[in-house]
Amino acid sequence: MITEAERFDVKHPSLCPHLRWKSFFIETDNDPTVPPTNSGNFWCVYTHNCLGPDRELAEPGNCVSAERACYGTGRVG
Repeated sequence: MITEAERFDVKHPSLCPHLRWKSFFIETDNDPTVPPTNSGNFWCVYTHNCLGPDRELAEPGNCVSAERACYGTGRVG
């Protein structure tokens, strides 16, 4: 079982390049006095919803493994 921090870690070095989230499009400097506003809303650029092409949940904790069928390509199989 992974922790919540690992589940939503958008800075993971192996994160699929096709996963998106709202703050992905916002360029601001990190302000340590402001609490994080991670909404937990993630989507795949191939399906445009919260499920990847393999019908598994598209979120950082699931989208960091090259063992996932759609990882990096959007293709299943």
